[in-house]
Amino acid sequence: MNFAVIGVGGYIAPRHLEAIKDLGHTVVAAFDINDSVGILDRYFPDCQFFSQFERFEVFVDGLKGSDKQVEFVSICTPNYLHAAHIKFALSHGAHAICEKPLVLHEKEIDELEQYETRYGKKVFTVLQLRVHDAILALKKKVESNPKELFKIDLNYMTSRGNWYHESWKSDVRKSGGLSTNIGVHFFDMLTWIFGDPVDVAVSEYTPTLEKGTLRLKNAEVSWSLTVDRKLLPQAAVAAGKTTFRSITIDGEEFEFSEGFTELHKRVYQDVLGGRGYGLNAARGAIRIVENIRKMA
Repeated sequence: MNFAVIGVGGYIAPRHLEAIKDLGHTVVAAFDINDSVGILDRYFPDCQFFSQFERFEVFVDGLKGSDKQVEFVSICTPNYLHAAHIKFALSHGAHAICEKPLVLHEKEIDELEQYETRYGKKVFTVLQLRVHDAILALKKKVESNPKELFKIDLNYMTSRGNWYHESWKSDVRKSGGLSTNIGVHFFDMLTWIFGDPVDVAVSEYTPTLEKGTLRLKNAEVSWSLTVDRKLLPQAAVAAGKTTFRSITIDGEEFEFSEGFTELHKRVYQDVLGGRGYGLNAARGAIRIVENIRKMA
């Protein structure tokens, strides 16, 4: 398969490049507004790179009908650009594989459904926690031992320096805010296992900390998300860790700190094998984080 990558200079792009290469496919074109993209030499040194989107578009169109025609566009751009870049992929004859969050607003999912119908191409979203071995085992365990209401505590702390507050990630209009940036994949995991969202409440909302409660069909969730390193538990600090994640289910700690290195490769295997997650798979988590913003 031939791929193009939009946002190849970003943090998450190397995971996509590695997955594409390891699975034996090719990136023929890449775009980023920044030209610090030496990472391409490690994976696809013959890839055509563009820092002007218009030239990138012309090049992609020029490949149509050739053995290098772009069949998939991988999207690794800032959150607020996802919908536009997905529409670009579909309208230019390619399927789209988009990083989380798929979009910032649920109505954009409806718009993209119309694009899928119009152009006959599909949108796939990166929901990597759904292919994590420990989480797959948890889903199986919950399904084999169902109950009306599970009690869950979610705490996720990941340190970010001063750069974070100067970047697009701190602009709610561009990122969707903290819960969208670092929480959306956890909310997706919980809705996947415990059912659709019923209600969400916000008790604290600052640029570095968000807290609240979430009611799912079969669970009540107390959640806390932060990028403030001063809130890290002392044990994590003593161990030299910059990230702390904890999920307890009915008081029992659920451990899934390992096993993250191959997740994007698994996502790509599923997509290319016809098993990838599409637009509606992302709907529940997008609805949650959008409601958090509205309430805040």
